Parts: sequence; C-alpha cells; structure tokens
Amino acid sequence: MSKIRAAIAGGTGYTGGELFRILLNHPEVEIVAATTTSSEGTPVTSVHRDLIGETDLCFGKELNDPDVIFLCLGHGISRQFVDTHEIKPECRIIDLGNDFRLDGDYAGRNFVYGLCESAKDDVRKAKNVANPGCFATAIQLATLPLAAAGLIKDEIHVTAITGSTGAGKKPGETTHFSYRNDNISIYKLFTHQHLAEIKQNLHRVGGVECTVNFVPLRGDFARGIFASVYTRAAEGMTQEDYQKLYEEYYAASPFVFHSKEGISMKEVANTNKALVHVELHDGYVHIASAIDNLVKGAAGQAVQNMNLMFGLPEDTGLHLKPSAF
Repeated sequence: MSKIRAAIAGGTGYTGGELFRILLNHPEVEIVAATTTSSEGTPVTSVHRDLIGETDLCFGKELNDPDVIFLCLGHGISRQFVDTHEIKPECRIIDLGNDFRLDGDYAGRNFVYGLCESAKDDVRKAKNVANPGCFATAIQLATLPLAAAGLIKDEIHVTAITGSTGAGKKPGETTHFSYRNDNISIYKLFTHQHLAEIKQNLHRVGGVECTVNFVPLRGDFARGIFASVYTRAAEGMTQEDYQKLYEEYYAASPFVFHSKEGISMKEVANTNKALVHVELHDGYVHIASAIDNLVKGAAGQAVQNMNLMFGLPEDTGLHLKPSAF
C-alpha cells in the first residue's frame, strides 16, 4: 500500500510542530504539504529548529493532493479554511481546533467527535474528525468509565493544571516566561470552553446530563495536564469495584492505563499515554488523570484518529520515548 499523503495546515505552532515530529517518523505517512499564512516559502526547520536534518519541506500555499489534512489553525479559522480551499470529497480532514466539536455538520461534511476511547468504531468509519480539546481529553478519560456504567449520580468537580504550551505559541501577558515561571493562577473559572464538549460527550456515552464544576489552572511548566476529579460514589461500590471498572473499560486501549499507585504528570510527558488512578474516600470517588497536552491532548490523538480512519493499528507511529527526568 502506498503511504498516506498528509498535509498540515497551520504548522508553525506548538501543535503543528508535534505533528511534524510524529508524522516524520510514522512508517505509513508522507508529509506532502505544510501551509501557513505567516511563513510562506520558509523551511519548516526555520520555525521548528529541532527538525534540522529531519526534513527539507518548506511552508507554502498548495495542498498537493493529500489524502488527509490536519487543521492546526486558531479556533474559529478551520471553517474559513474549508470554505476557501478546494478539498476533494474523498480527502479526510482532522481538525485540531474547536470549530466542529459541538456541531459536526458543515459544508456537506460530518465531523465525528474523535475521542478514540469513547467512539473508536465511529472514528474508523469517519471521513472527518473533530479532535477533542486537551483539558476535555484529560477530564473525559477520568470520567468515561463512570458515564458508561451509569455511575454519575451527582455533580463532577474538577481542578486541572496545564502547561504553558496549552495557551499557544503567540506570547501574551499570562504566557511569557516572567509571568509563568514560579507561578500558578486560575483562569476561565467555571467557564472554560471545553466544558460544553465534555458534557455533550458524557451525555452521548452515558445518557446523563451532568454538571461539571471546572477550575483550570495555569502551571509553571511547558507541557502536560494533571486533573483531579471527584464526584459522589455510587452506593455499594468499593474501591476494588472502581479499579476493576477502570481496568476493564481501558483494557482494549493501547494508550490509557489505570494505575493502582498514585500517578504524576512526568510519567506521560512526551508520549501519547494517559494514566488514571482511582480511589474511594468517605463517600466520594476521586480520579487523577495525566496526559501530555500536546500529544494525547492534541497531535498524538489526531494521529491515533488518522490511524483508525485509514485502517491501521491505532498505535502505529505513536510508541514515543517517554522522558523520565
């Protein structure tokens, strides 16, 4: 079989850089185009300096007849891209923004919500996928087993912290080094944009309307998300019951693992893995969840979706070396 021809739109940011790093080493993919409005004609390596010696690709305007396009554009720009580019009907699209997560019907295309652990069969059949948000991924991986088992009986409470790369590459008052270093702060308290997709997908999986009280934190590190999630425990459920529930739910997942010991963000950084840890305390079930926001929370999950869409094993090209220190 010939290699999958992939184009990356908006490849100058953090997520685009992660896609380059993964796809350049994917055994079944050839990157045929990288489009941008800001760096046209410049080598990819002039933006992503760590790729020197890995590629001679330059940013340009042409898509070069791809089989799949990854949209790594600013939120709200993906619809504009679809409107202004001639894309063959058979070309698959994976959007890493939020344009199609809540309403997947657009311009004759239907975008499936691409959280593999809740919609693997749908993704396999999809022509278009809306990649979940990074916080949304971490929080849903902590709660999907509860939703699927009908065990969400009360409000869900979440406090989660993210690295500075989650805010994008363009510097701002709360993203530059002098602000983030040795600092933690709250933002978008109870109003984060990922809440809507979390509640919509938990309803799809478990048929439950639930309240998610979410406190997002800016962390003083570059990459990763650590989420602390708890809700009222179901009557009669023991800690062993919950552990078994999570282990069974993720038994077929190549990337999500339940740990009986406490977890940390360092254990998933630079990988497509997610770790969850569940405990029962005084009538509440607590779930810790950890992912890399740029990999499992963005580019890695997009490649996982691509693998499923093209009939490949979903872990192809995604066994990435973790960083312990």
